[in-house]
Amino acid sequence: MNKIIPFNPEGQWTEPTRPNPARISQYAVVDPKAEIDNDVEIGPFCVIGPSVKIGRGTVLQNNVTITGHTTIGQKNRICAGVVIGNEPQDLSFRGSETQVIIGNSNLIRECVTINRGSEKEDGITRVGNDCFIMANCHVAHDCSVGNHVVMANGTMLGGHVHIHDNVTLSGGIGVHHFASVGKFAFVGALSLVAQDIAPFMLAAGNPARPTCINLVALKRRNFATHVIRALGDAHRLLYRSRVGLENAREILDKDGMLCAEVQCMLDFIQSSAEGRHGRGRDRRRKVA
Repeated sequence: MNKIIPFNPEGQWTEPTRPNPARISQYAVVDPKAEIDNDVEIGPFCVIGPSVKIGRGTVLQNNVTITGHTTIGQKNRICAGVVIGNEPQDLSFRGSETQVIIGNSNLIRECVTINRGSEKEDGITRVGNDCFIMANCHVAHDCSVGNHVVMANGTMLGGHVHIHDNVTLSGGIGVHHFASVGKFAFVGALSLVAQDIAPFMLAAGNPARPTCINLVALKRRNFATHVIRALGDAHRLLYRSRVGLENAREILDKDGMLCAEVQCMLDFIQSSAEGRHGRGRDRRRKVA
């Protein structure tokens, strides 16, 4: 890790001891205990706490606050007004040294807030790689956001929410705490996600309900034609004909449609049914 080397007023390095030092504005406040890697850019009026680690090539635009035990990977771009690592908004929180861990190559736009974990699970809020989190989104304590996730403006994740890989959440969505959204799902704007959304589904409404398979994403990601057809059949059986989970499984198996993607979808739905109020992760709550 580089020693922190600030700009002087003329914009030159005060101690050019390394070929690729971190570039830190003279107007930023960076605790000397923070671990700042090579090629990190920290703009004016940023505040970086002592237990923060920032990986190579990450850019903090300006007015960014990163506090708590926060680890940020490589080549992230974090825009103005973002706050990462602040205490969870949980009345039961007792000040433990919980964490935020963010992966690589994420774009986090203006005024996003990402709170660190609580003591109720493993104490970590996670964001994966290659995510696009747009302005004014909120990622609450103990959330897990996968890879290649898009969250449009004003989307809010309650505590303990899991967003799986390749999910798109349109603007103004509220996701109830402990809810999960399965991989390759798409949720329409202004929806309330009160229950789990199964993988590969397109859902919308208040509360959000699956309306069809996420055909656009499946085609863009080059899913095989027979897989898309099988997922469509599964959707029709479960959400239109309403034959029930086990009957749907038998019919799909008989018709040769029980591929890995359909099996993933059925397992997810079964897990949701075993939780409380259609949220599979609710059964993981610790008993007070």
